Amino acid sequence: MTSIAIVGAGPQLGLAIARTFGSHGFDVALISRNRAKLDDLVGRLTAEGITAAAFPADVLDRDALIQALKDAVTQFGGIDVLEYSPVGTLGSTALTIPSETEPSHVQHEMEFQLYGAIAATKAVLPAMRESGAGTLLYTTGAGSIDPVPQVGNVNAAAAALRNWAINLHKELTGTGIQAAHVGIDVSIGLSVIPDFPTAQPEEIAPVYWELHTTHRDEAERVFTL
Repeated sequence: MTSIAIVGAGPQLGLAIARTFGSHGFDVALISRNRAKLDDLVGRLTAEGITAAAFPADVLDRDALIQALKDAVTQFGGIDVLEYSPVGTLGSTALTIPSETEPSHVQHEMEFQLYGAIAATKAVLPAMRESGAGTLLYTTGAGSIDPVPQVGNVNAAAAALRNWAINLHKELTGTGIQAAHVGIDVSIGLSVIPDFPTAQPEEIAPVYWELHTTHRDEAERVFTL
């Protein structure tokens, strides 16, 4: 049985990705901070006939994140796909324009986006190398590619993650392991910015399946309308 670990799993894109892979027979490991929310997602997936389990962990707690992934490996026998897409909350994420950004504003985002992704990758990549197969997918907003001043600090860290993911793709060429960045240039579910395009998570999730299956030579996909 194959499995996917979704780091930053939530009721929007994370759930849609879980359903997409689960509908193709994947077991689903859901990782995020909130146990109650994870249990709700597991219940919804289970009701749809998808095997899923919750592994609570905060991406800022490296040891907890690594342990959650180890626990998922133990339960499902391995991790074939890692999808990394945690989203900060309004209470934990201070949004700053470039000229007002302090190093601490970027540092928090780097811990959350880049460093968490690196830790998660190092937890699953050795086994993928041993088997000669696997998929590593990293999600950011499209501000990692075309930044906007209102979220300057978030965009800076997202750009760092994008750079690292594309570089990882280059390193892993020929190993049987796919690494790719997904840039999302829409609001997901509900628009939070007037006149900004909006897409439902079910419209976006197939991109991840395509990168895992038919577009394994691509280092990046940008979802836009």
